Amino acid sequence: MGLKYRTYLEGTKIYGCSNCRTHLATDDAFMSARFQGQHGQAILFSSVVNVLAGEALERTMTTGKHVVQDISCCQCKTVLGWTYVKAFDQENKYKEGKFILEKALLSTVQ
Repeated sequence: MGLKYRTYLEGTKIYGCSNCRTHLATDDAFMSARFQGQHGQAILFSSVVNVLAGEALERTMTTGKHVVQDISCCQCKTVLGWTYVKAFDQENKYKEGKFILEKALLSTVQ
C-alpha cells in the first residue's frame, strides 16, 4: 500500500473537516443547505474530495427510501455525512451521485 495524497482545493470558500481541517469541497460545488443530518443542518454538494465511502446500505430517510454510503474524512476518519447511490422515487433522482456533509462537522478552511 503506497502513500495517500490529499487533494488541496483552491477557491473563495473551502469547506474542511472540523476535526483535522482536511479540504473537502468548495463553494462552487455547493448545491443546497436545505438538508437535515444527524447533527442538524446539512449541505448538499455536487462533488467532494478526500473522503472514504463505506458500504452501500438501503435507508429510509425523511424524503423516502435511498441507497446511501456514509463518507468519512480520509485523514482522521470522522464520519462527515453520506453520498446518495440510488433514489427510488423520481423526484429524488437528482441526489444520485451527490454528497451530504453535516454542517456541524465542517469548518471553513479559507
